[in-house]
Amino acid sequence: MDDSTLVGCARSGDVEALGMLVRRHEAGMRAVALSILGHGADAEDAVQDAIVTAIVSIGEVRDPAAVGGWLRSVVRNNCRMRVRAKRATPVADPEWFLPADEAFGADELLERTVSRDWVWHAMATLSEKDRLITMLRHFSSVRSYADIATVCGIPVGTVRSRLHHAHRALAATLRATADAAYADVSERIGARQREAADAVRATARGDFRHVVSELWWPDAQLVVPASSVSGGVALAVRAMDGDLESGVRPGLVDVVAGDDVLIWELELVNPASAPDHCPPNAVWLQSLDSGRVRTVTLFHPVPDQRKVGT
Repeated sequence: MDDSTLVGCARSGDVEALGMLVRRHEAGMRAVALSILGHGADAEDAVQDAIVTAIVSIGEVRDPAAVGGWLRSVVRNNCRMRVRAKRATPVADPEWFLPADEAFGADELLERTVSRDWVWHAMATLSEKDRLITMLRHFSSVRSYADIATVCGIPVGTVRSRLHHAHRALAATLRATADAAYADVSERIGARQREAADAVRATARGDFRHVVSELWWPDAQLVVPASSVSGGVALAVRAMDGDLESGVRPGLVDVVAGDDVLIWELELVNPASAPDHCPPNAVWLQSLDSGRVRTVTLFHPVPDQRKVGT
């Protein structure tokens, strides 16, 4: 098949077509990297990042017949970012991947069954720490390095290095497993979405205590990094009941469900009498143990930073 046909198939979720595109153009991509960066790890990293870009952003190719040129341009941009990062003059921390709003789009990629299963299979091969940061970066509104560092309680530099390692590992796994068969994750994701919707509706009715008893371990912990607050179930229930009594109503925006990580994106509607009672958005990062919540990290993304990548 020619490139146009392969791109069309890939956009429809055909994993094998994506794999064929990558294999067909990988030599040219590597040649670009070597011409700019020379032999070494940086050149290989630029190619690996471009492979992931091809997998998750194939729908953005304007001219399918010129997909080879598009892939080489992605490599070229990756190389230039690495060159700029090595300059001695102080500059803003460089991104090592696509801006967050152009990467792993759940609405675009994960709704395509074959590609969705393929990506989640690859995600499962990452270490727990790398997987968590990758999920936050590419599937949630906690996308900036600074926000991820706050939520995870680690330095920004550690976020960057883990993402870099995760991108390389993810690219290699996706490329190596393009023609494999994968378990369907739609049942798990759908169940978690229904569970979250029911929980948020129950919470809005004032029944958060029941939600906690159903979904959390009795010794589960709530952590609020921004205020250095932490505590058990009683703290979580007391805080939620206080917000509800003040007239705040939560609404479910999105759910990201991994095997051991669950992310709820919420909107918080304040009463007219207290419009600033709560921030407008909340992210619940939940770590799971045997399917139940062990810890919840509560984070409020700043609205004007939700699509900022640095």
